[in-house]
Amino acid sequence: QVQLVESGGGLVQAGGSLRLSCAVSGRTFSRYAMGWFRQAPGKEREFVATISWNAGSTYAADSVKGRFTISRDNAKNTVYLQMNSLKPEDTAVYYCAAAASSYGGTPKWRYEYAYWGQGTKVTVSS
Repeated sequence: QVQLVESGGGLVQAGGSLRLSCAVSGRTFSRYAMGWFRQAPGKEREFVATISWNAGSTYAADSVKGRFTISRDNAKNTVYLQMNSLKPEDTAVYYCAAAASSYGGTPKWRYEYAYWGQGTKVTVSS
C-alpha cells in the first residue's frame, strides 16, 4: 500500500519561509517523479512543482518560480518543497503526489500522478 504523508505546513507571515516534506512508503520511491500541487479555498487544485526520479530535472509553475524549490532525498524516500518569500496568495492546502509511470520526466498534470497525500495546510498572513 502506497502512502504519502506531508508535514511542515503552518501559519507564517508574508515574506517568511516554510519547508514542506512528504515521506513515501510502499513503493520504490527512487523510480518515480514527484510533484507538489495546492488547492486554495474555492479553487481547483493547481500544479506547483515537480522533480524527476533522479532529481536531474525540476519544473515549477510561473507563480512560484524563483521562490519555491523542490528537491528529493531518495535515501530517505522524501520529497521537499522549500517555500521562500511567501505571499498571502500562496495560502492553500499543499499536496504531494507520486507519478504513475516510472522513470518519467517532470509531469505537470494531475492525471499523470497515481498517488496523493492527505495535504498540509499553509496559511500566509499579510
